Amino acid sequence: MSRNFAIIGVGGYIAPRHLKAIRDTGNRLVAAVDPKDSVGILDAYSFDVAFFTEIERFDRHLEKLRRGPEENRVHYISICSPNYLHDAHCRLALRVGADAICEKPLVINPWNLDALQELEHETGRRISTILQLRVHPKLVELRQKLQAESPGCQHDVQLTYVTARGGWYHVSWKGSAEKSGGIATNIGIHFFDLLLWLFGPAGESRVYHADPQRMAGFLELERARVRWFLSVDHHDLPFPAEPGKRSTYRSIAIDGEELEFTEGFTDLHTRVYERTLAGEGFGIEDARPSISLVYRIRTAPISPRDDMVHPFLRR
Repeated sequence: MSRNFAIIGVGGYIAPRHLKAIRDTGNRLVAAVDPKDSVGILDAYSFDVAFFTEIERFDRHLEKLRRGPEENRVHYISICSPNYLHDAHCRLALRVGADAICEKPLVINPWNLDALQELEHETGRRISTILQLRVHPKLVELRQKLQAESPGCQHDVQLTYVTARGGWYHVSWKGSAEKSGGIATNIGIHFFDLLLWLFGPAGESRVYHADPQRMAGFLELERARVRWFLSVDHHDLPFPAEPGKRSTYRSIAIDGEELEFTEGFTDLHTRVYERTLAGEGFGIEDARPSISLVYRIRTAPISPRDDMVHPFLRR
């Protein structure tokens, strides 16, 4: 059965992956909103999308559809807006009788999750989020292998993620810790979710360095001791940056062995949409551990450096 979708934040960076997932799962986009009107990308998907630049008019349109014929009502709202608006836009979706599919992080502060759960119970609608690394074939295979190990097995893990961003990043909402949650939340959330999913709940956590460009720390998980380093500064790349070509470095090494998962990223959003539409999506409780962890990291005092410092921080 084809469902009707609407999308919030259609002019943003991540929206094209959601638009493709909506189309590739056989569904129909009927409405979109973005404060910016550079949204010609919509024509690649449909000429019949009602577009708004004001969230209030978008809300009113969805409410009108909700009260009209069943075949016209919106069943799902995809949320691709800035992080600090996710909570409000999930509420909007449920209020107009739709389920929400929200980009990560689902919220910035963990206590907002409880309020969203209450709204799920009140409305009977569901909020799902995008945790696409959990459907990456190589990572699914790795998790199965790790879960087959003896209890108490501990691994040494080194996570490195450098994704170069220019000055625009810090001028935009992404550069505001209040709006994005800072480096750990904005660029690190999916990696912290992956580590928790692979190696179990978090125990001790230390942060050795934090500034608007980079963060680094140590994390003890049930089955791993993790050194981690995150950066948006191109000077931290282990090779000369080439804008538009080579500007990102991601690495997870387990016991000194590099985990290669660069391939296989195509269509991960579509895989998550398929699961969500089948009633097997990632909900609030799936998102809670990583959101709680990045909040701890974001608010932690800086620890003295010790022998668990990531090598990139020693350079």
